[in-house]
Amino acid sequence: MPPHPVLSTEIYVIPLETGRYIIYAPLRKAAFVGNARVVNFLAGLKEGNYDATLDADGSTTEFLRRLEILDAGPEQQPEAVFSDTHDPVSLTLFLTTACNLRCTYCYAAAGDGPVRSMSLETALRGVDFIVQNALKRRTGFIDINFHGGGEPTQNWRVLTGAHDHARRLADQHGLKLTCYTATNAVFSDKQLDWIVAHLQGASVSFDGLPEAHDTHRISANGKGSSERVMHTLRRFDEAGFSYGIRMTVTADMIARLPDSIEFICSRFRPGQIQAEPAYQIGRWAGAPSAETDAFIAAFREAQSRAKKHGCEVTFSAARTGTLTNHFCGATQDLFALTPDGTASACYEVFDEANPRAKIFLYGNADSDGAWKFDMEKLAFLRSHSVDKRDYCAGCFARWTCGGDCLHKALTVCGDDGFSGTDRCNIIRELTKDQILARIAEAGGVCWHGMPGDDEDGNACPNCNEMETKETTS
Repeated sequence: MPPHPVLSTEIYVIPLETGRYIIYAPLRKAAFVGNARVVNFLAGLKEGNYDATLDADGSTTEFLRRLEILDAGPEQQPEAVFSDTHDPVSLTLFLTTACNLRCTYCYAAAGDGPVRSMSLETALRGVDFIVQNALKRRTGFIDINFHGGGEPTQNWRVLTGAHDHARRLADQHGLKLTCYTATNAVFSDKQLDWIVAHLQGASVSFDGLPEAHDTHRISANGKGSSERVMHTLRRFDEAGFSYGIRMTVTADMIARLPDSIEFICSRFRPGQIQAEPAYQIGRWAGAPSAETDAFIAAFREAQSRAKKHGCEVTFSAARTGTLTNHFCGATQDLFALTPDGTASACYEVFDEANPRAKIFLYGNADSDGAWKFDMEKLAFLRSHSVDKRDYCAGCFARWTCGGDCLHKALTVCGDDGFSGTDRCNIIRELTKDQILARIAEAGGVCWHGMPGDDEDGNACPNCNEMETKETTS
């Protein structure tokens, strides 16, 4: 044991309106609410100065040791592991740019331009590739996701054909196949029955209150789509089918967010509801921003109401149960195919017309069916980890946010380096809420994810047995 305590992890001090502070050690999955004395004690240790007068009876030091904040072994920063090759076993198919809706805020402006749809040959080539990789890597599984830039079910023949081909190969080789789709849920009952029977889940775009949904999610003929979506959700619930809801919140609908969440939770049974401010590109370029303090307040109220119904409302970059240096697959070798068969690393980049296509499109199959990837592009994308961003270095949410969406960052900040977005404030506020909730759920003294715990961590029983000055005075 050193002659005086030594700080052994990265810590952040988050002020609260009460005059107290959250002391948060993300890499230890540890947090508690303390007073100015313990903040000053830790600040001194960070500078290599030990002030014994701030811990006369040693209880603060003992408490911090139990949380692995002092005198613990080396901490481990999250770091994605990459290989020198690109051998994905998960595949996303951008089946078509066609869409039966004309949502006002569609990032892809789906249905506006010439329709581009994937051929069955292109889809099967992608399926064959991930199966080969799964056998080579002995993963035992493959994953397939059906996605935009339009409505996947509009290319039904290829969707079902790709699934059936994957199912045959998976059964033949003893692989577990998991298939999901993103969807607007506006399709026939025959298609609905097939989805329930063959897929493992769906992400459904639904904005809650019919008047909110039908303001922005309209059909090609200008009519609202909420009735058909709710029909699909009721059928999913009757079948016990797994689905989540993706809700887009525009500035004019922020005030209705809590009511929309309550509307969903009181009528349907989604696994979770993800609520995100509308992205200001595509048809929504130049529209008023919803990335505001008003969104944060409405989100908090929506969470409170959802909890009463046993529902969960999430925001993509606020996730204290996860430690990562990457936000999503865009910087971790996502393998998605555009309608013409080009490999894309980003859900938002589904053709060469996208302004960021040169960054996110990275390969295709040659005339012989062999896949050729630009590994320099993949290396560039891999390098966009949160630990390499100067702007994020002092942010307490960085190891759980992972740097947020790279496409959004490039759109807002350009190519000269990340300088923050309005989403950053949302992420920090909602992450702070989650930390406080974990402390409360763990007994009110501290939250500590012990080695071997599940993703979210649990209470540290030793800490919760202690009467600590930093949490009671």
